Amino acid sequence: MMLLKSVYLLGKKIHEMAMEEFLDEDGVREELKELYVLLEAGKISEEKFESREEELVGRLEEIESYKNS
Repeated sequence: MMLLKSVYLLGKKIHEMAMEEFLDEDGVREELKELYVLLEAGKISEEKFESREEELVGRLEEIESYKNS
């Protein structure tokens, strides 16, 4: 019984950590800022920038949608 409870608590902690990472708006915004710096410095192509920017903006929209539901 104790082993089952330990496995449950471990699973719960992993879920909490995953949700915290999933809902990390600041991390996504920081990555967006870094992406703009790379573009301005000419270190990534416009195509790569647009692709990654779309992904990051999509993540921010997912986070907002999740928080508002």
